Amino acid sequence: MSPAERKLSMTEVLACGALIVTLSMGIRHGFGLWLQPITQAQGWDRETFSFAIAVQNLAWGFFGIFAGMLADRFGAFRVLVGGAVLYAAGLLGMGAATSPLVFALAAGVLIGAAQAGTTYAVIYGVIGRQVDPTRRSWAMGVAAAAGSFGQFLMLPVDGWLIASLGWKEALFALSAAVLLIMPLAWGLREPGFSGGVAPRRDQSVAHALGEALRYPSFLLLTAGYFVCGFQVVFIGVHMPSYLRDHGFTPQVATTSLALIGLFNVFGSYIAGSLGQKFARRKILATIYFSRSIAITLFLLAPLTPWSVYLFSAVIGLLWLSTVPPTNATVAQIFGVAHLSMLGGFVFFSHQIGSFMGVWLGGYLYDRTGSYDVVWYISIALGIFAALVNLPVRETPIVRVPHPRAA
Repeated sequence: MSPAERKLSMTEVLACGALIVTLSMGIRHGFGLWLQPITQAQGWDRETFSFAIAVQNLAWGFFGIFAGMLADRFGAFRVLVGGAVLYAAGLLGMGAATSPLVFALAAGVLIGAAQAGTTYAVIYGVIGRQVDPTRRSWAMGVAAAAGSFGQFLMLPVDGWLIASLGWKEALFALSAAVLLIMPLAWGLREPGFSGGVAPRRDQSVAHALGEALRYPSFLLLTAGYFVCGFQVVFIGVHMPSYLRDHGFTPQVATTSLALIGLFNVFGSYIAGSLGQKFARRKILATIYFSRSIAITLFLLAPLTPWSVYLFSAVIGLLWLSTVPPTNATVAQIFGVAHLSMLGGFVFFSHQIGSFMGVWLGGYLYDRTGSYDVVWYISIALGIFAALVNLPVRETPIVRVPHPRAA
């Protein structure tokens, strides 16, 4: 077997990939805890903070396309190292910013680009290329579960850092911690990408992208992922403030987000495992429809700490459980040669939804004094996503022969 054909061990890929996603996603999930400390200290309204996080999600999706292309071309290692440096710079900028513009550039553009290079599009590309197809969906579930564990692990750490050091110093501490991604990336150096030369492929980037954009099932997956982003980022960023507006302590909000992360460990793993046995389109439809039911019951029930914790546990099971079946379906339809790039395009739709969810949350709150309208939009979108995933065809695409392209 030539060096280009040799694969990394699955244990090595999952260990390093899971730890990277744990750190990157764990820090990202805690940003909602900074909303009130930063807006109160700087004299900004919630829309200012929300807009910066909305830009972050949009930048994450936009740069994710190019991070995926670079990872497919040069391997994941270089992209992950660059992403770690950008992440550290962005966190430093968040703490040092004194104007909404600088804050939006640091928290929005820099951290968004950093997340593009340190999360699922890049890690799933390695998994797709290095893990046997019979275990691919399961392996993606493990990586998604790691991101959820990062949320569970890092949220109490974030809360403790803010309480102990102050919100600004807490961001500086995290900027140092995120650099641990760099040594972990060493374990994801793929054979065949040495010297910056990628293995030869049967499709060019343009041909692979054009093929996907003309394929209806790819567009349906993309539409469903928009809804996923809208729901989870609205809840993740605005849930702490929603609870504090109703008289709950910050500890209830922290516990709520931590429970989402804890139960998502199980939800992501289960979704990835089920994706090896059942039609993934039905799994996705069930997840989206169940989210709408959970949100509806949460709004109808009396709001108590226990109703908050129960909702957090249920929504946690459904949180990132869309990620493994969505990416595994893309890999099954189109193959793995351009998986990071195609996954980046699907994720871009997710992040447009994230932008709308987090920004509308702040915008409509400032104008109505309530999050109710955005909750109702989330319910309707969940039903829409369930319906558009049902017609997805998961079988590998039948290709017209195309000249080989480097």
